[in-house]
Amino acid sequence: MGVTWRSWFQADDDVSNAHVHTLLDVVTIPAAEHATPWAIILRRFLYASILMVVVSVIVYVDRDGYSEPLTFIDALYYAAVSLSTTGYGDITPVTQGARLMNIFVITPIRIAFLLLLVGTTLSVLTEDSRKTLQIQQWRKTVRNHTIVLGYGTKGRSAIDALLADGASPSNIVVVDQDAAVLTRAEKRGLVTVHGNATKSDVLKVAGVTRARSVVVAPSSDDTAVLITLSVRELAPSAMIVASVRESENQHLLMQSGADSVVVSSETAGRLLGIATVTPPVVEMVEDLLSPDEGFAVAERPIGDDEVGANPRHLADIVLGVVRSGELYRIDSPEAETVEPGDRLLYVRHTRELPGKAEGVNGN
Repeated sequence: MGVTWRSWFQADDDVSNAHVHTLLDVVTIPAAEHATPWAIILRRFLYASILMVVVSVIVYVDRDGYSEPLTFIDALYYAAVSLSTTGYGDITPVTQGARLMNIFVITPIRIAFLLLLVGTTLSVLTEDSRKTLQIQQWRKTVRNHTIVLGYGTKGRSAIDALLADGASPSNIVVVDQDAAVLTRAEKRGLVTVHGNATKSDVLKVAGVTRARSVVVAPSSDDTAVLITLSVRELAPSAMIVASVRESENQHLLMQSGADSVVVSSETAGRLLGIATVTPPVVEMVEDLLSPDEGFAVAERPIGDDEVGANPRHLADIVLGVVRSGELYRIDSPEAETVEPGDRLLYVRHTRELPGKAEGVNGN
């Protein structure tokens, strides 16, 4: 299967033109309901049984209107053969009232009964068609999303931070080769793509050409370099944030096209060193990095009344000023005064809504 759908991608770089049915085992769109085919069959069988009992009661109440005296078992038998359209003809309605009841009550119930049975069969047999339509719709509308390449510890933590900052799970695509971890990602409402993130065709399936940002979080540094090169070639304007274990590989990621590189081992080492001298500092740093409680580092646009002010004198604890995509720390000369169009990097309490600053400042 892999050779087939990859060959189609080689002919066309646009993810929207690939053959959808070839991606059923590759792309998973989280559904509101995860009922198994057996659960669907059991539920509809229960509905059909209820309809049969209802008809049996109706027939038994009007038992004098039929060709012979009926017991409840006879009424149940008549309901079964009538609703299933078998119709042996050994029991028939003979009075006007019984025939009217068959026309206006039992016949509509018979139609509903058949629709239940046919609908159950179709829903099970057309499950692939439903998934195909779902994937097709997603591919037509996906854009400005975030792709996380690797659902290990780093990838999961990055997604936790995105969700805590107000990102929608449906706007995050996870790419990984491990089907088990992708199942866990799907349960969180994330779109998943099963495949090797170093392959350009897999990245195209994830919609990398339309992505706003890409998080590169594999388990090895050489894989991170290769993925970053592939992503930058396919998506020149996407923001790429990559993670490496060793600092000597940081320049390789930057040369490969990463906009930002996080050195995991070096950062952890610094925290270990600080913890031996001033443990409270480490607790505060962990607080700032934890998305669910305490404080967090966030970014917001400036308000009209803040233009020309010194960021040190604002109500928020400002760490830096972002101007034309460049970060100026609070102690730099460029950050002495806030200019129109600037954005502030500040400390936000996690109980504050992520979009609150946007609304307060009229943006």
